[in-house]
This record gives sequence, C-alpha cells and structure tokens, in this order.
Amino acid sequence: MPAVDELSALVARLEAVATRLEGSGGGAGAAAAQPEDLSAAVSAYDEILSDSFKQFTELSAKLGGDVATLGKMVEEAVKAQRVFLTIAAKSKQPDAKDLQMLLKPTSDKISQIQEFREKNRRSEYFNHLSAISESIPALGWVAVAPAPSPFVKEMNDAGQFYTNRVLKDWKEKSKAHVEWVRSWVQTLITLQASVKQHYTTGLTWNPKGGNAMSGGPPPPPSAPLPPPPPPPGSLTADIKVESKPTAQNALLDSLNRGADVTKGLKKVTADQQTHKNPSLRGDGVIKHKEKSKSPAKSFAQVKVSKPPRLELDGKKWNVEYFNDNQNIVIDGAETNQSVYIFRCEKSTIKINGKCNNIMVDGCKKTAIVFDSVVSSIEFINCQSVQMQVLQTVPTITVEKTDGCQIFLSKEALGAEIVSAKSSEMNVSIPNGEDFVEQAIPEQFKTFISGTKLVTSVTESV
Repeated sequence: MPAVDELSALVARLEAVATRLEGSGGGAGAAAAQPEDLSAAVSAYDEILSDSFKQFTELSAKLGGDVATLGKMVEEAVKAQRVFLTIAAKSKQPDAKDLQMLLKPTSDKISQIQEFREKNRRSEYFNHLSAISESIPALGWVAVAPAPSPFVKEMNDAGQFYTNRVLKDWKEKSKAHVEWVRSWVQTLITLQASVKQHYTTGLTWNPKGGNAMSGGPPPPPSAPLPPPPPPPGSLTADIKVESKPTAQNALLDSLNRGADVTKGLKKVTADQQTHKNPSLRGDGVIKHKEKSKSPAKSFAQVKVSKPPRLELDGKKWNVEYFNDNQNIVIDGAETNQSVYIFRCEKSTIKINGKCNNIMVDGCKKTAIVFDSVVSSIEFINCQSVQMQVLQTVPTITVEKTDGCQIFLSKEALGAEIVSAKSSEMNVSIPNGEDFVEQAIPEQFKTFISGTKLVTSVTESV
C-alpha cells in the first residue's frame, strides 16, 4: 500500500530528526530553557509505553485476529506521538504549516484506526475495535489548549460504552479480554495524569531550541551571515508536502495573521452606510451576491450509498442501509441470534420471535417492533427512532441518541432503561387501552454530602 509506505517513511524521518535533536541538545541556549523539565515529560510518556500500554500491545497480539491488527496500528500511533513530543522538547515552535506536517503521522494513524473499525463491522471483535476507535482521538490532546488533560478524559469516556460491552461479553469467557480492556483504560488514565502534570496549559516548545524540521541548532544571535542550509537528509530537504486547504486550516491561518486579519475586508463607503442613508434600509439596494455552490460537500453532508442488505450471517441478523422501506421483516428469530440494524432511515423493522439482543446503530427516523429479547435492545448514535415491544424486554439502553420513543407492553413494565448523552427520550406506559407518556430525565443536580456526591433529578416546571 503506497500510502502506508509513505507514512512509514515520514515517521522514520521524524525519528531521525528527534535523534539529531537529542544529539545536539537543542542548541546553544537549550540549558536556559530548562531541558531537564521537558525531558521529564518525555520520560513520563516512556513510562506509560513500558507499563500499561506494553501490556495492551502484548494482549492485543495474544487475542489475535482483528484485535492484533488494531493493536499494531495503535502502537504505531503512540510511537508517532512520542517522536513528536521529543521534537517539541528540543525545538522552537514551528509555523502552522510545519506543525501540521509534524502532526500528520499521528493524525493519519488515528484515521486509519477509525477506518479499520468501519470496514470491519461484521467482525466478532467489533466492540473491541469500537472501544479503541472512539477513544484513540485522545492522542489529539497535543492540539488542545489551554487545558488538554480533560480532553483525554473525555475521549476515554467516549469509549466507555464499548469497553463495558467487551467486559460484559467476555468476563465469563476469557480473562485476557478483560485485562485487555483494563490495560487500555489504564493507559489513557495515566496519559491524562501525565498531561496534567507536564503540559498543564498545553503543549510546550523549547524557545531556545533548534529547528523542528531540520534538527539543527539555532544560529548565534550575533552571526552576520544567514543560517546555513539544513543538513543532508533533513525533512526540509527531501519531503514535499502537498496539503489540501480545509476550512479549519483557513480559519487557523486567519487567526494567526493577528492584526492583519482585517486587511481582506472591503471598505464600506459613505453612500453604502444605512445610518447615513435611511433610504437604503430595507429597500434591497445593497444586495447579497450569491456565490456559486461548490461541488465539494462537507463531511456531514456526505452519505454512504450502499445497497440495502438483510441476511443471517451465522447467528447474527444484519439489517443495513434500508431507506424509506416500511416492510422489513425478520421471521423466526431465535434466542441464540442477535439483530444488528445499521444506517437505516425512514424505515420500519419487524422482528418476529425471541432473539438474544437487538442493536440499532446510526439510524434515523426508524421504528423497530419486536416480540421479545433475552438480554437487551440498544440504541446508539441515532436520531428520531421508535421501538415497541409486544412481550418482554429486560433492558433498554440509549446512548448518544436524540429523540427516542419507547412503547412498552404490560409484560415489559419491569424493564430497566439506561441512558447516556441522549435527549428527547419518552416512554409510553400502557394504561388500559391507552398509553401514558413519561419523559426520561435529562437534567440532574448534584450536591456534596460529606465526602460523597448525591445526585437527583432536576424537576422542570
């Protein structure tokens, strides 16, 4: 794969830069920048790699399959960040373009991990892949300021839904899977503590250090001649980056211009000012010029177009990519089978029989009607969904969902409902021939009682 080879080459060159920086000591004025503190930060990162993260990589290889493949990707991402931190500890802060290049190996690996998860939704280790995919953006703390530590925790919490699923599915089957989860969670917890200690207000650079792109020491202040060219084999000499402009980059570039940010604005002449010319108000004299729509769509607007699929794969029913279909039926579901509903929109799925569990992932304006489940029905990343149970359901889980309408049967009144990061959730409870609708609380209040926290629902008037 050319893209992978190119990324590996870039990481190798960045490692060479880090090696040269370590050898040069970051320049003549490095001592003034207290390099021992910066080295301590990298050493703390190395301790994470040699402790809980080492256990994570070893267990990933032991579990094998997709988990082993994912483990190698995560290891490459973490090593790429370690190289970046070493460069930052020995170098001056580069400009925005060079910084983007230095961060590219880590960001590319994060994207690769997330794409790997999306391409392997039918994997038996899908929950493992999702746990890492949801939390690996924690490595993006290097771009967060002024408080990057809470960002690491936020990403760790984002993966908790799937780490809990792995623990639930494997705690009785294999201890290795449980330890795998704990080692990854501990890695992020330790990373959060390390970032809080060494990078309290954000990533730090060495103001008296060398060039982050070449690894050479800075020129003496009194030198009459311009600084020498970078040494052979440096990044500036043999790497050409063709970066595509993005809205985020454009915004950052504008902010970095400081006072020059207003230079591109058009001057409003006196004859165009409405406070001096009341006749211009509301008469449409100054019209907005419509711009031609760009063919490029934003990421949020791009929809994955795939043919709909309904099939039984082993013990798992897959219902995927249906759009505007009200007649999707699964007949004869059995207690050892699960149902996975993915990216369906404006559709209705009817499940006849009693299955083990149902997961509804990334669906919009979709309804699910089913007889019974052995364990649970789960909604995650959905919008405007409905469910109706005709017989029994022990547990209903709603995660990262906006708009969920739940209709219970008389036999299902003992169901447990677990919700997180969701809104507009309502439960309809049977009352004779009618239903009584109740809203699931979304707002809570917490106060301190001694050394404990006491939380209660906030009643809205």
